Amino acid sequence: MENQRSNINDRVATAALLSHKRCVTEAEAANRLMRLAKEIARHNKLYHDRDAPEVSDADYDALVRENAALEAAFPALVRVDSPSRLVGAAPSSPLAKLVHARAMLSLDNAFAEEEVAEFVARVRRFLNLSDEAPVALTAEPKIDGLSCSLRYENGLLVQAATRGDGAVGEDVTANVRTISDIPASIGKSAPDIFEIRGEVYMAKDDFAALNARLAGQRVFANPRNAAAGSLRQKDASVTACRPLRFFAHGWGEVSAVPGITQHEVMKVIQSWGVPVSDQLIYANSLPAILLHYRRIEETRADLPFDIDGVVYKVDRLDWQTRLGFVAKAPRWAIAHKFPAERAQTTLLAIDIQVGRTGKLTPVARLEPVTVGGVVVTNATLHNADEIARLGVRVGDRLSIQRAGDVIPQVLENLTPDAPRPAFVFPSVCPECQSDAVREENEVDIRCTGGLICPAQRIERLKHFVSRGALDIEGLGVKTIAEFFGLGWLHSPTDIFRLKAHRDELLTREGWKERSVDQLFASIEARRVADPARFLFALGIRHVGSVTARDLVRAFGTVEHVAAVAQHDDALVELSSVEGIGPVVARALVDFFNEAHNREMWSDLLSEVSPSAYVSNVKRSAVTGKTIVFTGTLDTMSRDEAKAQAETLGAKTAGSVSARTDLVVAGPGAGSKLKKAAELGIEVIDEFAWAAIVAGVSR
Repeated sequence: MENQRSNINDRVATAALLSHKRCVTEAEAANRLMRLAKEIARHNKLYHDRDAPEVSDADYDALVRENAALEAAFPALVRVDSPSRLVGAAPSSPLAKLVHARAMLSLDNAFAEEEVAEFVARVRRFLNLSDEAPVALTAEPKIDGLSCSLRYENGLLVQAATRGDGAVGEDVTANVRTISDIPASIGKSAPDIFEIRGEVYMAKDDFAALNARLAGQRVFANPRNAAAGSLRQKDASVTACRPLRFFAHGWGEVSAVPGITQHEVMKVIQSWGVPVSDQLIYANSLPAILLHYRRIEETRADLPFDIDGVVYKVDRLDWQTRLGFVAKAPRWAIAHKFPAERAQTTLLAIDIQVGRTGKLTPVARLEPVTVGGVVVTNATLHNADEIARLGVRVGDRLSIQRAGDVIPQVLENLTPDAPRPAFVFPSVCPECQSDAVREENEVDIRCTGGLICPAQRIERLKHFVSRGALDIEGLGVKTIAEFFGLGWLHSPTDIFRLKAHRDELLTREGWKERSVDQLFASIEARRVADPARFLFALGIRHVGSVTARDLVRAFGTVEHVAAVAQHDDALVELSSVEGIGPVVARALVDFFNEAHNREMWSDLLSEVSPSAYVSNVKRSAVTGKTIVFTGTLDTMSRDEAKAQAETLGAKTAGSVSARTDLVVAGPGAGSKLKKAAELGIEVIDEFAWAAIVAGVSR
């Protein structure tokens, strides 16, 4: 997903940005770049580490292009940790971490044929070739899967790792051994060391079958998420039950290269029994690779797996060596991305869905239309303002696309002038008839019914058992809906009283003694709950998992949090907690001063005993100090280093200021290191930091 457009297009994007906002100053650009870095980093984490993207590829690409445009206009503001220099996201799963012997980099992206032509021209300029000199390239589909590196030593598979942040990945060796496409041995004729790199993916039919088997549990949103989630299992036996596949597309560290061209080496890898795309071609001209791109684009819907573009690589390996790399990508390769697929259809109805926080979301019900091989019948309209902007009415002809080939969205109303009555957004909740209001400075309209609203009840129940909350296995979306419909579940407390329905449950289709016992065991295991997870599970508006952790850290127990929220000076006391602002404080006060919520709270505590917050902080030389980590850390990810600092009682910051006490700098540290020197702040390297950590652990 990482993107960096060609220089020519960066200049065009910059010109467009500056013409749109003529008063852009360096200070404004610095502020925007800081916000873009945080937003892009969050989306990288969601996509690469958590397999749960919140935005489409197109929306993500727009953020990255804006970042690149601003950096081109203000080169002095380019930071070492800029999104244009980083790959993926540091892994935070429980899997062991592995340092890649050779970095697993990303690819620059092209979105138009002109950009591919500019890529070839850049190669010629860099190599000092004439305009007529042929540049041989390979072209192959860009599989939408999870990048993986397979390390073979003396022909035997000894290690497998995900890409992670490019430098450090996750150890998935045991899991990879269960994938039939990946051979345990590539033969004695292979070089002593050879790392094969490629994509672990799941075929479309296998994905559909897997989700069908998981009915009633958590299902996957798309094949890419299914492949990533299946490969990163702690228990390799779970991976073994998942239909994972593999395609090789290159290599990492090798003791010898069995060829002089990209195409030749890929054929050797294929001869070792490792799958390589049968649509990998060698071409000696720009028109030839563009023709291959168009052919693949035309047939992509019929392919058994998802792809999101075509990758071009300079074929000669000696040229690849001369071209080298930029910050996070090779100069000798580029990904030609497909545009989002679009179609036209008719709006049949606009339904209103009510979420767990009472938000009313309009959903477009569409005349079925095939987009990118998928039949689309629904699309989100986001909110009342979006309906007004598009001017959509029932009966209108709409242009839609599957943004990022996943989320259907409405692009344009093609019949805005047709004489049809305007859609009137409801002023009452369609589920409970309570007033629906728009709060000040908000775009969303919400039901005021709270827990008396059945839609909010069922959505809150789903949230209560979700992975980030109490994480109760066996209570999936369909099961919650089933039990709610039977009248067994009205509030979270009822979950812990489901045993009363054991005999009835055993008579229902799909439920056997083993599955029923497993469900009840999962429920019983949550009677003593982690306090932060428990508080987050309540679904209080604006209280996310991090905020919940901040609250229980400050007050010790969830009971104390609730008591404080009901004090006369609650807003002041809550807002004094670091990380808790007035919006969160008001949400807590509103929640615990609502009679329905207090009744539910008391009832829930009669069944569940949330534990007290236990601090893992150890006294150390850095307790109470503020630390900034900068540059590349070789033995750990930045997130791991920050976690270590917090365990030692220190705070971490993203920038160096007069309040900074210590800077831990790795290779590549730039402006932050310079700032630390100017302010006279102590600077140490990664090994000195490791000594501090080791000194505490002894």
